[in-house]
Amino acid sequence: MFPLFRSLLSLLLVCGLVSGCVSTRLATAAESPWQAIPLNTRSSGLDLAFSDENHGILVGSNRLILETNDGGRSWQERDLDLPAEENFRLISIDFSGDEGWIVGQPGLVLHSTDTGQTWTRLLLTNKLPGEPYLVTALGPERAELATTVGAIYRTDDGGEHWASLVKEATGAVRDLRRNKTGGYVSVSSLGNFYADWRPGEAAWTPHQRPGSQRVQAMGFTPSDALWMVNRGARIRFPDPESAPTDTGDPVFGDAVIPITNGYGYLDLAWASDGSIWVVGGNGTLLSSHDDGATWLWDPVGRQQPGTFTRILFAGDDKGFVLGERGNLLRWVG
Repeated sequence: MFPLFRSLLSLLLVCGLVSGCVSTRLATAAESPWQAIPLNTRSSGLDLAFSDENHGILVGSNRLILETNDGGRSWQERDLDLPAEENFRLISIDFSGDEGWIVGQPGLVLHSTDTGQTWTRLLLTNKLPGEPYLVTALGPERAELATTVGAIYRTDDGGEHWASLVKEATGAVRDLRRNKTGGYVSVSSLGNFYADWRPGEAAWTPHQRPGSQRVQAMGFTPSDALWMVNRGARIRFPDPESAPTDTGDPVFGDAVIPITNGYGYLDLAWASDGSIWVVGGNGTLLSSHDDGATWLWDPVGRQQPGTFTRILFAGDDKGFVLGERGNLLRWVG
């Protein structure tokens, strides 16, 4: 018994001395606002967008394109008029009314003026820096396209011509997001730094990451501040008590570590009710209802296989969690 007691005592001392020693236990919520939606595909959904309250399109790997006409309750496979031998990864989609845009890799841009019933493939110059990564519909004939090296272009004529908005790109990125006012944040491909850009600036502004853990993903809070997810299942929110540093770097609070279960986090988003949701490997779906102070497992998420890669909320009533191999959850509140 004495050796066992000594081992337990040593473990307690280690946990007391080493920072970041976090319990692997986390309570499960009594109920879930999510519903699993069966999809007849093994491809992975990467993005989705709605043209109105009921009609939306989901895109993903292996040319995946699915359509819903009931707000996301059910999805039907669609075909794209693309050469059968080309296996595109459809990575981003957006709508502004009836006008829709899809970008994919390698080198794909599609444009629709009839809510996605038909799509026209636009030819891109082979001098385009990087591959298409993110598209934003801005209104009739207008859109912005960002690439995997942080080049940003805008069209005002339905994709016939594209004007560069950035003289110097940021370099290869692993994650890139846009806010509602046209600003961007990107994470370097190695996760060792991040950069931001605002309309009118000639180049991206790089920033050092806080802490030693590499950055996995970043995005914008409802108030347009920055959030950050780091390796090691760490979440950082903006520090409301601190102003930017002398170098202009935003100030983040201490890392939040909801649970250490061996799986990292890949995305984070706010629901319309103010709750915060984070997704990651092995069905990880966690929620906080007190601004990140405490967290709960979601019971529906725990029942799903595979990895959740994206979480999206649109308006007051639409939310979706996208996962590998056709895994999809729909927000039912």
